[in-house]
This record gives sequence, structure tokens and C-alpha cells, in this order.
Amino acid sequence: MRQLLVLTGSDLLQRARDTSLFIFALVVPLALMSVFNLVFGSIEQLELEPVTVAVSAPADDDMAGVLVEVVRGLKGQAGLDVTVDEVDAGTARDRIDDGDAALALLVPDGFGQAARMGEPTSVEALRGDEAGIEADVVLSVVDGVLEQIGAGAVTARAGLAEGVPPQELADLVGAATSGGPAYTLEQGRASDEQLDYGSSLVAGQAGLFLLFTVGFGVSGLLLERENGTLARLRSMPIPGWVVVASKALVSFVLGVVATAVLLTVGGWLFGAEFGSLPAVAVLVMCASAAATSVMFLIVRVARTSEQAGIATSIVALVLGIGGGAFFPVSATGSLSALLDLNPVSALLRGLGTTSGGGGLGDIGVPVLVMLGFAVVMASVSRLVPDRGVLA
Repeated sequence: MRQLLVLTGSDLLQRARDTSLFIFALVVPLALMSVFNLVFGSIEQLELEPVTVAVSAPADDDMAGVLVEVVRGLKGQAGLDVTVDEVDAGTARDRIDDGDAALALLVPDGFGQAARMGEPTSVEALRGDEAGIEADVVLSVVDGVLEQIGAGAVTARAGLAEGVPPQELADLVGAATSGGPAYTLEQGRASDEQLDYGSSLVAGQAGLFLLFTVGFGVSGLLLERENGTLARLRSMPIPGWVVVASKALVSFVLGVVATAVLLTVGGWLFGAEFGSLPAVAVLVMCASAAATSVMFLIVRVARTSEQAGIATSIVALVLGIGGGAFFPVSATGSLSALLDLNPVSALLRGLGTTSGGGGLGDIGVPVLVMLGFAVVMASVSRLVPDRGVLA
């Protein structure tokens, strides 16, 4: 054990003086996060512009009046600044053509009576050329109101078909349009393994560059063989497994430290919260173990440090992009199951769970995926003929 700790401490001191380690493990990913923050940092802070809605509705139609009041009531809701101008149909069209209004709603005469009797009716919506997302929000609300009115129309039509007296239809329509949903929503403690954009980007970059970082520890075996240090170590009374284990421990420690720093600093840049510290620590350690196991497979087949560097880059990019380091990757069938076994994907799912309030008991699946990946890669590395450092 003492030999293992001495070799590990010596390697860590050497890596602490390695400028390239800091560049790949910290500087490059933090620089990328900063760039992404500048470009996409405000994507979730959308500022809505004031929107003017020209409405033409019959003055004596109470149901049309309800529609107008709903649109007017959007002012001040969720940052919306809606101005409703009640005009005639011709003026409403002119205001759209002139660009004075982003949206025009044309409610026909007899709209309310037709809706109550279950007769077909419609509201014409005109959208200006320069209308933005604000108009889409208003249209979505209008669609919701019309769907509710449509439910009343369906009820009225069904009532007439069943012979319900016309004077009783009003009560049926009111019950159909004013009732709430037949379900209730309750917020859970843990999330559905989904991170918001900023948190997903931070976690993805941390997982991607984790694969680069752990490569520095394991590739040290190849460098020591090239400069003759490994031969001197093997001539000493030190078991061969101790030398290999020290490199694994160095890679593991480097991966844990670098990933922790990236999650902390990246979370500060994007305002991301990853939840329970013990749960996040377990996820980071499991991800580092999985990444280290891949590097040991590479070091058994790579003959030189250059080959190991190229192989590390290929593996890191494939696993990182496939795991959602830059953007979510969706698939179906067997490909979806294969992507779920990606340690980067498992890290993101685990952090999504913890960010939603999950604890150690909620991250069992991601942890098992990463540890299983590490066991499989370590086993494969023992079966692959050694063409590399210890051949």
C-alpha cells in the first residue's frame, strides 16, 4: 500500500506541473462554456415585446365579450404587454396591413348564439408579418378559449339530439365549459432526468472533458516507457500491478477533481443547481471510474503516446457527443438502449435527477450503468492481447 501511495503521489505532483493537463481539463472546457454562455446564456431569459391586438366583435354578444376580456386580461401576465383595440372588421384588416397591429381577431355576428346551439362558427385570426412570439402566445390562449367554447357547442348539439329542451341547454353548456380538468397535478421531488439547457451544457462538457482528463494519468505509462522510467520501476522490487494501479488512481483523482471544478464553475456561469452534494459526488466518482476503465483498454492496444492520444480523442468525442455533451441525442429501439449505456449519458441523467431534488436513493440506475460500464471495460482490457506499454 505504501508503494502505491508513493507512486500515486509522485505522479500527481508531476501532473500538477503539466501545463497541458490544465489546458485540456480546465481552460478549454471553461472557455467553451463561457462562449456558449455568451451566445446562449439569455435563451431562457426571453423578453417579450408589447403586442397590439385589433379585435372586431359584436357589441351585444356576451360570449364574444368573454373572448375579448380574456385577451385583455393577458396584460401583465408572464411578462406580456397586450393592448386590445376594439374596432370594426375593415379597420382591423387595415391595421394588420399597415403594421399597426400584430394580431387581428374577427368575431362574426351571431357567434355566441351559434356556439350555444351547437352550430358551426369560427373566429378569423390575422397575423402581421412582423408579429413575433408574443402573437403566438396570444393565439394559443385564444385557441384554448375557443376549444372550451367548442366543448359547450358539442354539449349543446348532443343535448338537442337527445331532445333536451332549448331552455335547459344553457345549464348544460355552462357545466361543460366551466368544469375543471378531471385530474390533479402534484409536483414530485425528483425530476424526470431532464436538465435545462444551461445545466445540460455544463454537465455535458464536464463529462466530455472528463474522458480527456483521465487519459493523462493512464498515458503516463506510455511516456514512462518511452523515456526509460518504466524499465527502472520494473527493475525494482515493486509488483507490476502496483505501477498500473497507481496510474489508475492518478487518472481517477484527476477526473474527480477536474469534473468537480467544471461543475462548480460552470454552474456559477449558467446559474445551474445540481442538487444534493453527496449524490453529485457519487455520480462524479462513478463517471471517473468508468472513464478510467476506457483508458486502460486504450493503453493496452496503443504502442506510442501519440497513438494513445488519438485514440483517446476519438473515444472521448464519440462517447461525449453520443451522450449529449452538446445537444440531446434521441433514438429508438436497440440504438436507444445502447445510448443509455453511455457513461456520459448516465452522468447527465443522474445530475438531472439530483437537480430535481433526488438523493442517493434516486440515482441507482445511473450509478449501476457507470459501474457496469467500468467493470465491462476492465474485463475486456484483460482479455485484449497487450500490444502496448507492458507487452
